[in-house]
Parts: sequence; C-alpha cells; structure tokens
Amino acid sequence: MKTAWITGAKGFIGRHLARHLAANGCTVAGIGHGAWPSAEARRWGVSAWLNADLDVSSLGRLASLAPAPDRVFHLAGGSAVGPTFVNPLEDFHRTASTTAELLEWVRTVAPSARVICASSAAVYGSGHPGPIVEETAVAPSSPYGHHKAVMETIAGSYRANFGLHVSIVRLFSVYGAGLEKQLLWDLCGELARGEPQVSLGGTGDELRDWLHVSDAVRLLVAVAQAESRGGLTINGGTGDGVAVRRIAALLREYWGGSTELVFTGLRRTGDPESLIADVSRLRALGFAAQAGMPQAVADVVRWFKARQVE
Repeated sequence: MKTAWITGAKGFIGRHLARHLAANGCTVAGIGHGAWPSAEARRWGVSAWLNADLDVSSLGRLASLAPAPDRVFHLAGGSAVGPTFVNPLEDFHRTASTTAELLEWVRTVAPSARVICASSAAVYGSGHPGPIVEETAVAPSSPYGHHKAVMETIAGSYRANFGLHVSIVRLFSVYGAGLEKQLLWDLCGELARGEPQVSLGGTGDELRDWLHVSDAVRLLVAVAQAESRGGLTINGGTGDGVAVRRIAALLREYWGGSTELVFTGLRRTGDPESLIADVSRLRALGFAAQAGMPQAVADVVRWFKARQVE
C-alpha cells in the first residue's frame, strides 16, 4: 500500500487511520468537510486535505493534489442513528450519494484501486440474540441502517457490474478517546455536571460489541490487504457482547465520585437489544482485537477531563 485516500479523513476513525497508515510509510490524502490547517493535518499523517463535498468533481481536484490511490478508505457518511430521524435526506446524501460518486470516479479514473467502505452493524436491525454472521439478511430498523444498506447495494453493483474491488466492513460500536458523540461522550458530559444522579436510556442490559478505534484501524488495514476476489463483506467487531450497564459503570468508576446511574427502561427507536459480531471471517484473516476495555475507558475519562482544563 503506497498511497491511500480517505474520505472523511478528519473524522474520528479517519484521523486515526491516517496516522496509522502514514506511520507505516503510506502517503495519505483526504477529503471531507471542515477547514483543516495543513500543519494539523500533517500531524495526523494527511499530506493533502481537500475541504469539499464528496463528488466526482472534487475527487478530480484531489487528484491534482495527491498521487493516484491504490487504496481508498470510504469513511464519509452518517455516523449515528439519532440524527437520521431528524434529517433523513441529509444522511442519505452523505451516505448513499457519496458512495455512488466515489465509485463512479474510481470506475472511470482509478479502476485498479481497492475500495474499503465503512458500513455499520445497523444494517442487521434487531432480533439477533447472539453473534450475527455476515450471511444474515439485512433488516435495518432506522434510516441510518437503511442508508448503510443502500450504500452496500451500490458497492455491490459496482463490484458485480464493473469489476471493481470493493470491500464492505460492517463496523460495530467503535469507541475511544477523542470521540465526541455517543454513550461515553454523553455520560462524561453528564458526570461533569456533578449531579447526584444521571439517567440513561434503555434498560442497561443491551449488549454491544465494543471495538476500540485502534483495533478498528488495524481491521480496516487488514481488509485492505487481504487476498480476495472482488472484495469482502465482513463484520468489524470483537465477537464479545458487553452490556451498556457494564461499560457505563466502568466509566463512572474511573471518573470517581458517587453519582448514581439510573436506566429509564425507555429504548430509543432504532436501538436493538443485542448487536454482537460473529468474527469467524476476521479470524480467518488472522485478525484479533488487542485493546483492553478497562484501559480504553480510563483513557476516555482522562481525555475528557483534560479537555475541561484546556
């Protein structure tokens, strides 16, 4: 892998992926939304950054700034269930339309490049009491999940009809220090208020497959380097289900204090009771998660508290 492009490179996973690739001798270029001073982008390993909508025209502009890619990591798109109930059309464009634009550019300009698309376990929907295999029929229960499923369909079309090498990675619950959304971020914000009690949605018994961002990055690279005909569709998880109650209690423990955590029992629309990956295909690639949850959660707490001091 000599040159990689990352869509959504300024995002949480994108930044960590760029740093990892650059540290291993890869030239990294990125495209997405947001001003990113070149010095800061370079600190994350991104040698060329284009602040632009992801479309064929913008990709052409990026091609004038960076070498042609042999790998393209498509991380742009929606990243949470909740907002898609408020503005589903925006999420559709960010997730599905950008995928069509990217793959059309690859088809016409860089057909030998391997594309790795970040999808989501949300495509599986609910009703899965145990680990979910990739052959399971997709049945999303949120606009977010539906749009990821459309993205996968577009990718499958370009793979089948035009011979592109496109892999799909269905990421489960990615977390880590620096992620400014979702459960751990929200809970840190509540604990910072110092109230005696914090209410959380759901029962607390919901099971999630928590994948640390460092492992998510290694997983994406492993898929990008895998020998496969046309590409893979593969789960991105650890294979272990950890209850929301447990990870929340762990974060409170590292935070300190005596705040009581109370679960309302009200589950948000689109949130399944259990999402755990069957990781047989990952194991066949020789991949295994390495990050330990206690240390990773402690890192989240330290990072959040450091932000408050700045």
